[in-house]
Amino acid sequence: MHSEKERIFTLSNFLSILRVLLVAPFIYFFSNGEKLIAFVLVLIAISTDWFDGRVARWTNTISDMGKILDPLADKLCAALLGIYFAYIGELPVWFVVFLFLRDAIIFIGGIYLKQRKHILTTSLPAGKWAVGFLAVLYTMIVFPYPLNLELAKTIFLWLSTVLLFASFVQYAIRFRNILQDKPVINL
Repeated sequence: MHSEKERIFTLSNFLSILRVLLVAPFIYFFSNGEKLIAFVLVLIAISTDWFDGRVARWTNTISDMGKILDPLADKLCAALLGIYFAYIGELPVWFVVFLFLRDAIIFIGGIYLKQRKHILTTSLPAGKWAVGFLAVLYTMIVFPYPLNLELAKTIFLWLSTVLLFASFVQYAIRFRNILQDKPVINL
């Protein structure tokens, strides 16, 4: 059995932290025209999101820290890349503001539930789908080859928006039910 301290320094938590650390080199390479390297960095970041939870389960190192780090890393990466993409004109500002507010409210709500009810909530399927569609959108933005992906980017922008909003509503319902000691259903 691992102590909680040992569960902080795990491979899965390292993968979550690595995801955030990849943002700076991504921006450097993308802004300097090294789109292939930037694209590979995005693929690595997406891979760390896919692997971190699986590694924790495979190595029996699931921890409360990991349950916080993984979604926090997702939210930080999404926000930082979103801000950068809005800055260079690849994403509308309204989308980034919406994304940031949604993620901040969910994260703060999760902290509040942890403090008030001692419950650490997990991600919802709609939230995972939203992150997946957002990852596809971000990948299309950095795709290094000269293809016209504008229509696909627009479609994924709106699909991401709908899924982000739907998952926000689901989180709000879940949080309300937990606070009111009602049954919680993962939609």
